[in-house]
Amino acid sequence: MPLTCFNGPTRGAADRRAPQLSLWGAKLKKSQRLRRVTGAALAVVLGSAGLVAGTTPAAYAATPSDEVAKLPIYSFGAMVVDDANERVYVTDGNRSGSGASAVLVYNFEGQRVGSLATDQPASGMALSADGATLHVSQSNRILAFDTATQTRTGATGTNYDVTCGREVAVAGGKTWFTETPYSGSSYCDRPDNSALLYQVKGASYVNTGWNSEGRLKIESGPGAPDRLVMGQAGTNSAANAFVATFDASGDNLVRGPQRRFADAEGKGALDLKDLAQSADGKRIAVADAAYGTRLLDASDLADAPTGYQPLPTGAKASAVAFSGDGKYVARGADASGSVSDLLIQPADPADGTTPMEFAFEGELDGSRVVPRGLDWSKDGSRLFAVTTDGYNHWLHVIKPPAAQYDSRFSGTLSTTPSKPVVGEPLGIRGKLELDGPAPAEPVKVEAVRKDADGTTEVAPAKVAADGSFTVLDVPDRLGETTYTLRFLGDVTHRPAEDVTLTVDVAKAATAIELTAPAEATRAGGVEIPGKLTGQGRALPSGIALKVTRTDRFGTTGELTSASVAADGTFKVKDLPNKRGKTLYAVSYEGDDLHTASSAEATVRVIS
Repeated sequence: MPLTCFNGPTRGAADRRAPQLSLWGAKLKKSQRLRRVTGAALAVVLGSAGLVAGTTPAAYAATPSDEVAKLPIYSFGAMVVDDANERVYVTDGNRSGSGASAVLVYNFEGQRVGSLATDQPASGMALSADGATLHVSQSNRILAFDTATQTRTGATGTNYDVTCGREVAVAGGKTWFTETPYSGSSYCDRPDNSALLYQVKGASYVNTGWNSEGRLKIESGPGAPDRLVMGQAGTNSAANAFVATFDASGDNLVRGPQRRFADAEGKGALDLKDLAQSADGKRIAVADAAYGTRLLDASDLADAPTGYQPLPTGAKASAVAFSGDGKYVARGADASGSVSDLLIQPADPADGTTPMEFAFEGELDGSRVVPRGLDWSKDGSRLFAVTTDGYNHWLHVIKPPAAQYDSRFSGTLSTTPSKPVVGEPLGIRGKLELDGPAPAEPVKVEAVRKDADGTTEVAPAKVAADGSFTVLDVPDRLGETTYTLRFLGDVTHRPAEDVTLTVDVAKAATAIELTAPAEATRAGGVEIPGKLTGQGRALPSGIALKVTRTDRFGTTGELTSASVAADGTFKVKDLPNKRGKTLYAVSYEGDDLHTASSAEATVRVIS
């Protein structure tokens, strides 16, 4: 879906635009109507929009106040959200550059408001528990910045000067960072590389001893401030990568449960892209490019009793993040074309509410969510997403739903005409009631038709301001047909409970019209023009009409049939042998889709 965009240097470095969204495309997928909001729609600010419940992803109309910023970077390192100061920090994670660089700083509206100078390219970042300090990793040390003044307050040297980048996390009130002691981007993701975990201790660092191979990703969260989650990444597909948790409350890390995912045949190995802890600390979500979004019980890393539904076919998990208020989870993906790159849904997988799905397709918006490219504001009012097209990068600001209202179908459904016929337009009339504020854009009622041929999608119908709507269809099969009508919700309304209407579709009517002369002679003969018409589907070609003649004595005989032309016209020709009133009857026996019909005309034969 194309979006109207202005890509210029307005509002600092931010690019502001108002998308023109359609319903999230309607395609039958997984036996459900799947909706897609395309292109820059991911930046849509949903205001007081409501996630919707039901069995099918819903369509969303957007408000014209989106925020998206074109980032001046060509690689991505990390993103951190500073709620107290309403700032978003982004690093480029440059693996091949050197020399002075900076952490990019944006506000919550997607406008660039400054930068934090670094001596070398920066990669990982983490915010201290009190939010007062931002820890930033550059190639040769860990820097500290005061988040209130945006000034550097200290630096801790590291064991290696590397360009592979680092992960940084704060757990147990202490700062932790990973290290892959190699230089050169071609070496960074080798599965046999050393992977080290360090703790920042004062002005120095301490090797924790919890080291491995490949690369390590670490994560902490406010729901379990003393827990550090570590996962193995950067390995090849044959490796059996792990996820482990650590108690960081003491002076030394104490390992908790650990899990590897491959089976006895080596299948199912983890391809880790991101980690996230739920707001209550009870769940750990893993973005696994080989599997999807894994939801684990934090106490033992076993699969949670109920997991999230699979990502759309063709999408590989790249990022995951829980909102700080515990309401939502965002799941990012690497997907192409119109396949969704982002799902926003309730954090509780047992909640039947349908995710909002978005796909990035625009040249000015990126084509996928980068690994670790999702983060929320603490109150859950905003989701920040970084996307890329493989070269350029964008920061999207998304305001998820905050309020939602009920909807329902009211009254009874009716049809026009009251007796549906095959091949003829049928209108199904009804009314939809919406609580709360009126929708910003007209909403639509979806419908499917089920008959002996299976299930067929019907064009959606717009709902008028008074709630009335008419779904239009042309049934093409005789017999019992059931229509199921659905309102799948919009940004402020939950879906309505489906309603159904079963009708008996009859054959289409036909009619014969005769234009007979009042009088004729035996010598001149009788010629009666006529026309056969039919509703619904076109009448078949080669129709021959039955013609009979009844004279004044009551003698009836069958005449030569009348052939019907392509335009429905025909002629009855006869040489009567009796004078007086003569009755001519013309009949059509009907076909599989049309009823029979007949007509009569009386001609007086005078000589």
